[in-house]
Amino acid sequence: MPTLTFTREIPIRHEVDVFVAGGGPAGVAAAVAASRQGADVFIAEGQSCFGGMGTAGLVPAFMRFSDRVNFLADGIGREIYERMKQRAYTPRDDLGGSVSINAEALKLVYDNLVEETDAGFAFQTQVIGLEAEGGHVSAAVCAAKSGVYAVKAKVFVDGTGDGDLATWAGAPFEKGNAEGEMMAGTLCSLWSDVDWSRAGGGQGRKLEDAFAAGIFTNQDRHLPGIWQVGKTVGGGNIGHTFGVDGTDERTLTEALLWGRKSLSEYETYYKTYLAGFEDMYLVATGALLGLRETRRILGDYVLCLDDFHSRAVFDDEIGRYAYPVDIHAATSSAKDFAKFHEEHTSLRYKDGESYGIPYRILTPQGLDNVLVAGRCVSTDRHMQSSIRVMPGCYITGQAAGIAAGMAADSGSDVHALDVSKLQAKLKTLGAYLPNAR
Repeated sequence: MPTLTFTREIPIRHEVDVFVAGGGPAGVAAAVAASRQGADVFIAEGQSCFGGMGTAGLVPAFMRFSDRVNFLADGIGREIYERMKQRAYTPRDDLGGSVSINAEALKLVYDNLVEETDAGFAFQTQVIGLEAEGGHVSAAVCAAKSGVYAVKAKVFVDGTGDGDLATWAGAPFEKGNAEGEMMAGTLCSLWSDVDWSRAGGGQGRKLEDAFAAGIFTNQDRHLPGIWQVGKTVGGGNIGHTFGVDGTDERTLTEALLWGRKSLSEYETYYKTYLAGFEDMYLVATGALLGLRETRRILGDYVLCLDDFHSRAVFDDEIGRYAYPVDIHAATSSAKDFAKFHEEHTSLRYKDGESYGIPYRILTPQGLDNVLVAGRCVSTDRHMQSSIRVMPGCYITGQAAGIAAGMAADSGSDVHALDVSKLQAKLKTLGAYLPNAR
C-alpha cells in the first residue's frame, strides 16, 4: 500500500492535569470525579453530545444499577439515576434489571453534570493521535472543525470504549474470541405509536413463524426487544450486525447500512405477529452503531470468569458489580444462539451477590500516566460482557477520574498510586466499597 508522510505544526490549545478521551458514560464519570477533586480537566468528545451509546446510540435501557439489595453504581451513577427519575418518564424501572432511557433527557443530565464542574470540553472533536515515548504520553492530538490541535496533560484517561488512546500509546490488548470473532452489534432505533397496554410476553416468541414465512434475511434467534421509553414510544434493541469490527471503519460502514435495511424486516415482524405493535412507526436510528466489544486493554490484572464464579474480593477494590455474563453471539447460527442462551441464563447471581472490581484493571501495562475506563478495561471476554454496560462504566469511570487527579497532583506513576487513599476519596463521592478499610 502506498504511504504518505504527513507533518504539520499545530497549536497546543490546552494544558491540563487530566485529559479524557471520549465523553461516554465512563468518560463523563471520570471527568466529573477528577474535576470535583480539584483537577484541571479537558474532555474531547467526537459526537454532538455526551453519553455515547445511551444518547447518540439510542440504547433504550440502562442495565442494572444494583444487586437488588445494594446500589452498586453508587456515587456518580446514583446521581445520574436520580436526575433521570426527576426529568424523564421511566415506565420501566427495575434497579436489579433495567431502567428505560429517554435519550434527550439523558443528554441534558450529562450536560448539566459536566457544566456544574470546571471541566473544559468540546463536542465534534476526535482524538486522532498522541505524542508518546517510553510509555509516557505527553499530548493528545485532536481534530475539530477549527483544525488540528494538541492538548498537553499530566494524566490521560481512555474513555473511548475501543481503547484507542491506550493502544496508540503502546498498551497490549486482546480483541474478540480465539478466532478473532466479536459480539454482533446492533443499530438501535426509536419507534412511535406503540400500544403498551396490549404489548406483552416475549417479543421473540413468534420468530420461528416469521422465519418459516421468509420475513428475515438472517435467522437471528436473539431478540433483546423494544423497551417502553415513553407513553407510546419504544426504544428498539432489535437485530444484530454480524461480522462488525468497531476498530475498522469499513466494517462499521457495512454494519450501518445493513442495520438500517434490517429494521424494515423487524417492522414487518412486529406488526404482523405481536399485539400492540400494529401501528408502530420508525422515528429514528442511532447516530452510532451499538457496539458491545472491541479491544480489551491488558492491565496489571485481568478480571476473569473465575472471579465471577468466586464473587471475588480484592484489596484494591474500586467497586463491585453484578450484571450477568452477556456475550451476544458472533453469528446467527442456532448453535451460537444456544451457547449465548446457556451462558446468559446460568452465569448470573442471586440477590445481594456481586464481584469485586480491582483498581489494577484500570492501569494498562507499560504506560505510566494512562488509565482506562468503561468497555475497554482489563478483563477476559466473559467479564467484559458483564462490566461493559453503562452502570459498570460509571463505576470504573469515577475511579479512573479520581485516580487520574491524584496521580496528576502527586506526579506519581498510576501503577504506584496509594489505593487506600483512592478508596477513601471514592467513599466520599458515595461509591459502594464494603470491603475497603
